[in-house]
Amino acid sequence: MTLIKRAAFGTLPASSHAKVVDALGRAIVAGDFAENEILPGDPVLTARFEVSRTVLREAMKTLAAKGLIRAKSRVGTQVNPRESWNFVDRDVIGWRMQKGMDGEFVRQLSEMRMALEPATAALAARHATPEEIIQLYNIAARMDDRNHSRESFAAVDLEFHIAVAAMSRNPFIRSVSTLVEAALAVSFRISSPALSPEGISQSASLHLRIARAIADHDEETAMQAMRIVIGEGVDRACEALGRAEGAA
Repeated sequence: MTLIKRAAFGTLPASSHAKVVDALGRAIVAGDFAENEILPGDPVLTARFEVSRTVLREAMKTLAAKGLIRAKSRVGTQVNPRESWNFVDRDVIGWRMQKGMDGEFVRQLSEMRMALEPATAALAARHATPEEIIQLYNIAARMDDRNHSRESFAAVDLEFHIAVAAMSRNPFIRSVSTLVEAALAVSFRISSPALSPEGISQSASLHLRIARAIADHDEETAMQAMRIVIGEGVDRACEALGRAEGAA
């Protein structure tokens, strides 16, 4: 839930190390530092963030691990080209979200979900145990609550999709579930089902279809039901973006 909380609901990093990583990461992804640009030196950055050189260096190591920067001998720390960035990293996705929502970003995330999640649902239908199916039904039932806030509904929705990923028995799928979390964070930041009782009911019903297909071990129906859920979220987000652009 970290990505959804930070990107969609404004949760801020706490430690000095996290604050430096967040500030520099956001600036790089936003384009405040251009690709191949040399970052300011350690004295400038330690003074700007009021941290020790040790904290700054650890922050730089974190950003390098995310593919955003690289250290060059006798040159300094340089911003990497975008193609080197790790876009399945939770922080990198969050910074891209904070840069601003647009139709292209929604489309890119939906394409990744459409490529990944229907197949994940099919694998879940193949491998799910009775205990896991009961758990999935329970999660779907908790979605159908008109008292949900945007954040509480997002948490249950993410729990559902993570449970389906776990049922796939494929550790690679579970490892890239950050993309699902990012897509949900985008969707709920732009337009959440929790904004209306009807939206909550519809989304819960669509997720229940997935649970039923998995319970029936019906791989094809599980795939189709997952596609419908993804498409509904994309349509809702695109409609909200269109309204916002029309009002601008």
